[in-house]
Amino acid sequence: MHLRDKFMRVDSRVLFEIVRYAPLHNWNAYEEALKTNPVLAKMLISGIVYSLGDWIAQCYEGKPLFDFDRARMFRSGLVGFALHGSLSHYYYHFCEALFPFQDWWAVPVKVAFDQTAWSALWNSVYFVVLGFLRLESPVTIFSELRATFWPMFTAGWKLWPFAHLITYGVAPVEQRLLWVDCVELVWVTIHSTYSSEKSEARNNNSEELN
Repeated sequence: MHLRDKFMRVDSRVLFEIVRYAPLHNWNAYEEALKTNPVLAKMLISGIVYSLGDWIAQCYEGKPLFDFDRARMFRSGLVGFALHGSLSHYYYHFCEALFPFQDWWAVPVKVAFDQTAWSALWNSVYFVVLGFLRLESPVTIFSELRATFWPMFTAGWKLWPFAHLITYGVAPVEQRLLWVDCVELVWVTIHSTYSSEKSEARNNNSEELN
């Protein structure tokens, strides 16, 4: 057997071991991070998800795979990192303290609270902060928020009530954001598209007036 063949066989075994154990090692690292610094761990996850979600939204809108609006993706990721991860961490603990029941009916109650109070708050925060990051005026930001609030609020009811049956019925409190962020990849794509469409429509109107 040639020396090169031996190396290739060894390399393939090493690669197999890496692929085999990487998910477990990553999961263990994530759980350790939740113990040592849960807020930062969740902030990082949300930042990554919101960046990916915006990139997916841009690709869906027809932009080239690697020629996208990086500033727009950065803004979305910054909101996910700075606000969604940290606020969600405290929200899920607050929700458990508010509804400390283990009966079956507690799950739909938590889902209803999530899809009314929390959804309204977070949708508003997301649009307002993105508007300020785009250096838009407060009048423009709140005008767009009024126009998009109800459509986005009700659009969430087509997705989140079903996802949150797992969030509040299966997932432990500390693992909830990870599950939610997996679903968020779909939701952030919708969120980002709505926000971008309003901003682009306003810019087009301004150019036509000029």
